[in-house]
Amino acid sequence: MSAAVRPHIQIRTMRPADLKAVAEVEIASYRFPWSLGIFRDCLLAGYQSLVLDASGRISGYCIMSMAAGEAHLLNLCIHPSCQRLGFGRQLLVEALARARLAEVQTVFLEVRPSNAVAIALYRSLDFRLIGRRPSYYQADSGREDAVIFAASLSGES
Repeated sequence: MSAAVRPHIQIRTMRPADLKAVAEVEIASYRFPWSLGIFRDCLLAGYQSLVLDASGRISGYCIMSMAAGEAHLLNLCIHPSCQRLGFGRQLLVEALARARLAEVQTVFLEVRPSNAVAIALYRSLDFRLIGRRPSYYQADSGREDAVIFAASLSGES
């Protein structure tokens, strides 16, 4: 998708009819993708699940669990053809706004240390590095650690 032609963007709640398109974005984006069944289970569990629709095409999604004043960002993904257009930021800002409405105080996430673009996005939205999970992600060479970030939504640091 060319940056010269800005598509109409809509962020909305994910529906069962979106699952195939969401799984296609996942497969295009990751070497070790989630299955369609995992996405279906997230909807059935009632997780905050959003899609980013760019001119009628599902081009990204975000899934976040929320309970007891905390949220866990489980997956945030933008199709490779739509990356570096600010869509990831828009989707994350909307997810955080919905978390605030649900009175979430802290949001947690894991990310591969090799994913510098995502880490820069999270840091720009006041996520702080709080730890590491050894061997968290599947990788070509076995397993890769995850770094853990957290952001306070309560206005406190």
